[in-house]
Amino acid sequence: MRATQLLGIGDIRTMDVPIPEPGPGEVLIKVEASGICGTDRHLFKGEFPSVPGKTLGHEFSGIVVEGNVAGFPKGTRVTCDPNTWCGTCDQCQRGRVNLCINNVATGIHRDGGFAEYCTFPASKAVVLPADLDPLYGAFCEPLACTLHGMDIGGARAGEKVLIIGGGVIGLLALQIAKLAGAEVMLLTRSAGKQALGLSTGADFAVGGEDALRDIWPDGADLVVECAGVRSTVAQSPKLARTGGRVVILGVLPQGEEVPIEPFDMLFREVQMHFSFLNPFTHGRAAQMVADGTIDVAPLISRTISLEDAAEAIATPPMPGDVRAIVVP
Repeated sequence: MRATQLLGIGDIRTMDVPIPEPGPGEVLIKVEASGICGTDRHLFKGEFPSVPGKTLGHEFSGIVVEGNVAGFPKGTRVTCDPNTWCGTCDQCQRGRVNLCINNVATGIHRDGGFAEYCTFPASKAVVLPADLDPLYGAFCEPLACTLHGMDIGGARAGEKVLIIGGGVIGLLALQIAKLAGAEVMLLTRSAGKQALGLSTGADFAVGGEDALRDIWPDGADLVVECAGVRSTVAQSPKLARTGGRVVILGVLPQGEEVPIEPFDMLFREVQMHFSFLNPFTHGRAAQMVADGTIDVAPLISRTISLEDAAEAIATPPMPGDVRAIVVP
């Protein structure tokens, strides 16, 4: 079969590899769709820790073709929760499984979904409806991560929620905030993504702080940083109102440092939180995608072949891209 593997920093290739054999408790799926995430580009650049020689792709879904695992007969459409916690370390015992020191992430530490076939533990598979558009399953993982961040932020009805960044995480967070009953503003310099934000539920879409202050002079009750950019992470506390909250969902390169002003945050008691992975949220995300609670169709920018995956990961996203989906 063909698979796109990261052989080392800056070295990604699509090559012939054997079809994997499912081990005990594993299923083999024929991959239908796999999303290209910003993390994949960080991995390519060496900005996020990984294991060389692995097939990338942690946002994917497909059809079970082998495994004989109860609950997953052949032909079942599934999405993969890519994170396999050990269950025994101190963090797992405290319920903080996303901080597991022994976590094995599919698409980072073990072969992932940028391939024709992929194996993973059946315990990490979540069933999707047979009639669901195959492309939609690739959104379960990013939605699960977004749900964790929004759970931390705790958006409430009547609050003002600012989403920074018009990528897939920002546009998913926007919809979650609207479901909570909040008034939502999207901050992005892209006019196209501003329009997309308005069409997916935002009350306002602006390109900068001045326009934000014209509408919300005091700032937002909750600021959710989804861009993963040094300047917007630094800006986030300043855009929260006094007594407000900030959640950082965007991923910056490892080693990147950001200036903040503790005096300002102290005297205004602005809370700053960080969100990592998807603890216990993947099943909820799959249900929300399956029943249409979250609309993912507008977030599909383009589909590409597996043969084009390496180049797409090695180069910056195309202007206006929200999510490119690899279809093997």
